[in-house]
Amino acid sequence: MNLKEILNWRYTTKEFDTSKKISETDMTEVKNLLRMSPSSVNLQPWHFIIAETKEGKERIAKGTKGFFHFNEPKVVNASAVILFCSRTSADEDYMKHLLEVQDKDGRFPNEDIKNGMYGGMNAFTDIHKYDLKDLQHWMEKQVYLNIGSFLLGVASLGIDATPMEGIDVKVLDEEFGLREKGYTSIVAVSLGYRAESDFNSTDKTPKSRLAESEIITVI
Repeated sequence: MNLKEILNWRYTTKEFDTSKKISETDMTEVKNLLRMSPSSVNLQPWHFIIAETKEGKERIAKGTKGFFHFNEPKVVNASAVILFCSRTSADEDYMKHLLEVQDKDGRFPNEDIKNGMYGGMNAFTDIHKYDLKDLQHWMEKQVYLNIGSFLLGVASLGIDATPMEGIDVKVLDEEFGLREKGYTSIVAVSLGYRAESDFNSTDKTPKSRLAESEIITVI
């Protein structure tokens, strides 16, 4: 499929075919999509919990009890579910860790560029920490950047996805001990293959978007 076909093919899947599982090869690609997402100053302020087993999906489904019960089938019937988590802080130890990983990967041809990158990383982080006072929100924005590229990426593999903000993040933070580890859950994304009976599939429910002339200004 070309890009236009992929964009028109993907949709928020409401019902998964429980008989179809994502191959190990494709799950390797899924993990690579998560790792390779862009982020501001390469901050990478995320962690991902991937559930492929029945037991793992049931643990994530604990976040769909009560008010969010409508999302439970989308978790337990999926081939895999990914819980996207955001860091809650970016302290000096983490910033130095990022720098050293990048240095090891050969991103800095000399010490001046390395030091410049470190200064830039800290400058932007400090702007959000001290001036805008939205550091955690800024880091969550990076996680959403990841989710956006991830949805397109899995669609290019022919994998359906369901992003869900309708989860109890407090329950899931407690289930996986996330806050003690410096993270908090943000969004769950279920992966698998659409059931033929899914009412929301694009062959039954055409996509609707605002016209290009309404949302794009070319100057």
